[in-house]
Amino acid sequence: MMIPDLQQLAAWLADTDIGLLELRTPQGHVRLRRDGAMPENDVLEELQGNAEASVPAPVAASKATATPPAVASSVGVFLHHHPLRGAPLAPPGAGVQAGQTVGLLQIGALLLPVAAPQAGVVASMLAAHGSLVGYGTALVELHPSMPPPTDR
Repeated sequence: MMIPDLQQLAAWLADTDIGLLELRTPQGHVRLRRDGAMPENDVLEELQGNAEASVPAPVAASKATATPPAVASSVGVFLHHHPLRGAPLAPPGAGVQAGQTVGLLQIGALLLPVAAPQAGVVASMLAAHGSLVGYGTALVELHPSMPPPTDR
């Protein structure tokens, strides 16, 4: 596992209430632990080398934009529409309210709603319908909704 991969995992961990994440691969295993202070103080423990180093949590690209995208809350298959319906839940160009369902995350037989983090206009779907996505993957790009014109 490369350092950018570990930094991405640390960033995802910082956005959750998970205190410990252990990952085992054929090449070794790592443990990411939140020390309880601030999310930026996530600690990387490389168990094979018995070394400990601080991994700064990089600012996610979604936090740099004015309108954050709708993201996956878990690993699953992203769906633009319900399996029993053909119409997309939120087609590009559609206005959505904060908390409105803009897609579905399928985990086995379970369908979880993917909610818009704030009101806006759906700009694009960042993940294809039926694609496997990981936790924190940006799924739907939103643009701020424009206020209605005022009459003067």
